[in-house]
Amino acid sequence: MAVYTDISEGDLKAFLEQYDAGELTSYKGIAEGVENTNFLLHTTRQPLILTLYEKRVEKNDLPFFLGLMHHLSERGLSCPLPLPRKDGQLLGELSDRPAALISFLEGMWLRKPEAQHCREVGKALAQMHIAGEGFEIARPNALSLQGWQTLWAKSKDRADEVETGLEEEIGAELDFLAAHWPKNLPAGVIHADLFPDNVFFLGDNLSGLIDFYFACNDFLVYDLSICLNAWCFEKDGAYNITKGKAMIEGYLSVRPLSDDEIAALPILARGSALRFFLTRLYDWLTTPEGALVVKKDPLEYLKKLRFHRAVASAGEYGLLS
Repeated sequence: MAVYTDISEGDLKAFLEQYDAGELTSYKGIAEGVENTNFLLHTTRQPLILTLYEKRVEKNDLPFFLGLMHHLSERGLSCPLPLPRKDGQLLGELSDRPAALISFLEGMWLRKPEAQHCREVGKALAQMHIAGEGFEIARPNALSLQGWQTLWAKSKDRADEVETGLEEEIGAELDFLAAHWPKNLPAGVIHADLFPDNVFFLGDNLSGLIDFYFACNDFLVYDLSICLNAWCFEKDGAYNITKGKAMIEGYLSVRPLSDDEIAALPILARGSALRFFLTRLYDWLTTPEGALVVKKDPLEYLKKLRFHRAVASAGEYGLLS
């Protein structure tokens, strides 16, 4: 459950007057997500999503996120679209938070995705990478090598509370990745957080991608490694090569991978597993008991990291030569 910033009906109606969006008929909080506060609004014209950007999102990054959604939508990618205010601006303020109105995307996220869904996600990811070409604003990936070191510095002294020996293991992993991280791979705008709850389906058909608030510029194939981690492991921690093969085939049907990208996939998968382990570990250790946020188990991603550490080539993910 998300931590919501409270809003009053009067303040919300005054906020809506800045838009050509109809009159408010109802609103309710959306009990998913941990980065921002979201409400589903119904107006006399259309349903909308109201997003209030909380302190973990830098206000200076918002033009990148909102502009990117416009750019991708204009190039045919199905994603939510920020609504302009009457003065043309995409960003307003509500309850002392930066706030935006976003179009409502039909669909639901899948609790139990199958291989066919993974194939569609692979296609959509590659389509997003191509659609992102030419976007003029850049945002470095704050959760890459340097960002991992910063997160780890805040957690390492307590890491062994989660599992004995973790401080030594993760310290060695960070050193290895810093020494072996690839360079000069094809790069562009990536989603960087394309988990199942950020992909909507109508039946078995993918209806769109949401939540671009970790999007940034980085290696394109790194984004694919994130999706392999997010979609292709089962609840018992086993890698499902059928799902992995389907996702990679879907991606390749839209955008081919270079030999260098294929060779780099195992180490990038290690890195993306470590990225989500570290953010989960930090939240696990620092979120107060009783907070209205469901803490996610960092050990899930530690198991994935250990799997990737033993992978010798991209073929073990289902990529056929």
